[in-house]
Amino acid sequence: MDVKEAIQKRYSVRSFSDKKLSSDIISEIIKYAHLAPSAGNLQARDFIIVDDIEIKKELSRAALNQEFIVEAPINIVVCANLNRISPYGGRGKELYCIQDSAAAVEHILLLAVDNGLGACWVGAFNENEASKILIFF
Repeated sequence: MDVKEAIQKRYSVRSFSDKKLSSDIISEIIKYAHLAPSAGNLQARDFIIVDDIEIKKELSRAALNQEFIVEAPINIVVCANLNRISPYGGRGKELYCIQDSAAAVEHILLLAVDNGLGACWVGAFNENEASKILIFF
């Protein structure tokens, strides 16, 4: 599939099958997420793969009770890494690492389409709650 076709086919999916994803597909998606543009090539984002049902339930609650988060076979949580962007000072922390993370999310969404998968970008969540849930990852 070419990139134009992937862009045209991409849409937000909120209903998922219970089919497990192979680790090869997950690895490929993360590999290409790392290739997204990045300020100073600092890669100021991290990826947390969540497949544990209880953690997904907690994330769902932190995301304003969006239940489809639990139904997804995996959640890929994209975290802006504020420490890694420090050479750019305040603007880096306020803007660049957010842009880096957003670019990575778009790559993830397009790779999902390329692999015949559905995905949904979740932007509505309580950042502090999600951080507390994921602190041990």
